[in-house]
Amino acid sequence: MASRNLAVLARQFSTSSPNAVLVRTPVAVHGIDGRYASALYSAASKQKSLEAVEKDLVNFAATLKTDPRLADFLKDPSIKKSLKLDGLAGVADKMKLNPLSKNLLLSMAENNRFTFIPAVTSVFSTIMSAHRGEVVCTVTTAKALDAAMQKEVEGAMAGFLKKGEKAHITYKVDASIIGGMVVSIADKFCDMSMATKLNKYSDLLKAAA
Repeated sequence: MASRNLAVLARQFSTSSPNAVLVRTPVAVHGIDGRYASALYSAASKQKSLEAVEKDLVNFAATLKTDPRLADFLKDPSIKKSLKLDGLAGVADKMKLNPLSKNLLLSMAENNRFTFIPAVTSVFSTIMSAHRGEVVCTVTTAKALDAAMQKEVEGAMAGFLKKGEKAHITYKVDASIIGGMVVSIADKFCDMSMATKLNKYSDLLKAAA
């Protein structure tokens, strides 16, 4: 059922013609959140509303974080779906969201996919980074990097990029890696964490015992 609804959603977003070809995303995305984001990208591309939709999703996701009443309202199982849809439509109108953004949120609400809104926003941002020719990079460290260290990382990243490319870097903190860093650049991955090194040393010691 959910899969069929997503297919219908994609066609509705993209055009009134059921046989229309969807605009492919510039980067492969997967999962339910990826399919919602892809359908929205296709429709927004054809209507030249990509930047407006991207801004809408970011603003709405931020509102969910800063307005716990809205988040609780959408998650409350005791509230009827029809009331949630009406409430969500009202919020979308108040925020003056693009019709495509509003339709996406209502379609997700119809399928009880409220919790996927932040994930869809994140995936759409990734798609838009690729659309702008940016290379998506993620740097994970045990502790947050200061401005000076981030500048060094950005300089190092530049050496991996092709001419004309720009890095879109997301910094994450994960204490479990202990030290060092884990870096992903597009589809490339490099684990330089202390935790991984310790695990390798541990395996070597066990093998030698």
